[in-house]
Amino acid sequence: MKKWMGLLVTVVMMVSFLAACGDSKDSKSAAASTDTGSKASASKEITVYTALEDDIIAKYLESYKSANPDVKVNIVRDSTGVITAKLLAEKDNPVADVVWGTAATSLLVLDQNGMLEPYSPKGVEKVLPEFKDNQSPTHWVGIDAWETAFAVNTVELKKKNLPIPRSYQDLLNPIYKGLIVMPNPASSGTGFLTVNGLQQLMGDDAAWKYMDKLNENMAMYVHSGSKPAKLAGTGEYPIGLSFGYRAIEEKKKGAPIEVVFPKEGSGWDVEANALVKKATIKPEAKAFLDWAISEEPMKQYNENYAIISIKNDSKTLPEGYTKDPMSQLIKVDLNKAAKNREATLAEWTKRYDAKSEPKS
Repeated sequence: MKKWMGLLVTVVMMVSFLAACGDSKDSKSAAASTDTGSKASASKEITVYTALEDDIIAKYLESYKSANPDVKVNIVRDSTGVITAKLLAEKDNPVADVVWGTAATSLLVLDQNGMLEPYSPKGVEKVLPEFKDNQSPTHWVGIDAWETAFAVNTVELKKKNLPIPRSYQDLLNPIYKGLIVMPNPASSGTGFLTVNGLQQLMGDDAAWKYMDKLNENMAMYVHSGSKPAKLAGTGEYPIGLSFGYRAIEEKKKGAPIEVVFPKEGSGWDVEANALVKKATIKPEAKAFLDWAISEEPMKQYNENYAIISIKNDSKTLPEGYTKDPMSQLIKVDLNKAAKNREATLAEWTKRYDAKSEPKS
């Protein structure tokens, strides 16, 4: 009896062992299946860093979401300087998959730090040479250009019996003391393209002398390229150095704004896209960049910006722009601007940051 009982115990133990092995295998398969599902789910989600104007992002994304309803797009939006600083801080542990609509001069800085993954989106051959990286594959590709413009409140200036400034030189007139605001170039792409534009238009020494005089008339430096136009629109500060799109939008909303493109020419930069270098590059990230220079979003960009990065045969310009917007742009070397960016911002901050608004 003891012999049979011992045999029975042995059999039960063997069965239990085999069952445990089977359970273990099944559990491992289930875990693998779950992991695969998680990876598949994660691959359908991308994080996009952008400095595009917040009131147009949703409209731009409509055609993408229509074609890619299964992809979740996490948008992280801030001003150019903040986005650039965030990307640089995350260099060793990148969060973004894609950078969309951020200054080319910032993307060039990222590229100099080895942070961009080379990728030529579908249709890149349609993009004009001056609006994309000259390497193959491309490291960044532009979508449109934006430029310095003055937003001038005509009602407020009329109250003060003051003329409308038409040039950079006009802004130095002491009659405008305390009436001008502009973006801080360390936090705003518009601020940086304006400062860089002055440097490349006048030369470094003359540009710093000019900005020293301009600073005497400056009421405040703000941390957004849009804010000077909005402040001009409300009349709080009647002259805002901003950019074309935002000044025009304030006027469309009914603000008594005249949009002035300076006689000497406008500083400018390119809103551009790039793939962030990461251990794993999601195919959805590349597909997003393909979409971002395709026909439908290009039409959307052109509704707001007169200069887009592909050849534009349309004779229609967004309301408020000059008939030949390309002729308004001064000659700018974007690579030079990127190379000198850190030194320019350090010098600007040392000279003028005392008049910057507090950071929120």
